[in-house]
Amino acid sequence: MIRAFILATLASGAAMASATAFAQAPGTVGAGVSANGLAQFKDERTGKVWTPENVSKDNQTLQQQAATPQTPADKAFDPNSQTVGTQVVVQRPRGSLMGTVPITAGPTVPVMVIDSPWLQAVPQQNWLSVLYVTNNSANVVEGVVGCTFTNGGRPVQDTRVVLQPSGPGERWGFPVYGPPVTTFVDRVTCRLLSPG
Repeated sequence: MIRAFILATLASGAAMASATAFAQAPGTVGAGVSANGLAQFKDERTGKVWTPENVSKDNQTLQQQAATPQTPADKAFDPNSQTVGTQVVVQRPRGSLMGTVPITAGPTVPVMVIDSPWLQAVPQQNWLSVLYVTNNSANVVEGVVGCTFTNGGRPVQDTRVVLQPSGPGERWGFPVYGPPVTTFVDRVTCRLLSPG
């Protein structure tokens, strides 16, 4: 069942990636749950926008809100409330071949590029990102990607993703799993470690 979810996720990832991509430093790509940098979340089903001021406070008076203790869900909006040691994880995911591209590697085009990661919570499991990796060369390339899952700029998991070999001109989609959804994450940033 999880494999079917991943394959469906890979197929739909291209459309979702354009909505969640962030501007990055050269050589990195990233995605998060808040494109404008504000601590808010829009519920697509109801249209309600959740902020630190209204989360877990529906239908409460100001006195009730003040007396309500902070729940773990509130920590998603206050990264300083979450204390998590940074985990380092190595993954070797099985990718899905998305297609081929023209072989264009040369002085101005890198041998391998990554793009379009996005971030999603798989209910009662882990955070999930899908990376798209393109081999622009005429050789088989074995890439390694580093991804950092963060909450409010604070790392909660560093992941080293060892990719399966990519043939000449192949474009692949790879699932990358973050920490459990009980650890709050608002962004994933990925960079190609090798080939350099």
